[in-house]
Amino acid sequence: MIKQLFLYFSGILFLISCKNSENRPSVSADTEITQKANQLYTEYDGSKKSIYDQSFSDSLFSPELKKTLEEAIHASEADIERVKKSDHPDEKPLLFEGAVLSSLYEGYTGYKIKSVKIDPSRTSADVAVELEYTLSPPKIKWTDHVELINSGQGWKIDNIRFDTIGNAKDLKTSLKEFIKNATQ
Repeated sequence: MIKQLFLYFSGILFLISCKNSENRPSVSADTEITQKANQLYTEYDGSKKSIYDQSFSDSLFSPELKKTLEEAIHASEADIERVKKSDHPDEKPLLFEGAVLSSLYEGYTGYKIKSVKIDPSRTSADVAVELEYTLSPPKIKWTDHVELINSGQGWKIDNIRFDTIGNAKDLKTSLKEFIKNATQ
């Protein structure tokens, strides 16, 4: 009788513990989105290595943005080869110069996540990131907005809206213009 009672209570405890773990998400959406923005600004800050030597993570970038980044890199590499083989190899090919993932050409020396706003549908989010450049006076501060989508496989960066301090509206637009200019 004690053995049956023990098995009965063990079964109930097992079922209760399984149900509780289902209700606890492993990471909140705010935390995951903040981690993605931090990963972007630490791994792709431009000071570690050239954008030509970087691979673009499937877990960080949306398929569309990753494809556009890769197409832009390939277009630039093709233009470099075209100029090398041309009658005028001293011409300047189309190159990525300056910070590609930031409004300011010089890049940034620091950043801070100001806010995370998740759309009520939970399919998109906007992260306001305050960036600063302090290597030469005056100190410059601006805010870029990282747009993320919830792909069903986690949050992924889909675009960066640049501050008015820069010349481009957003990352996707500037990359597509670059590709267009390289293939003309």
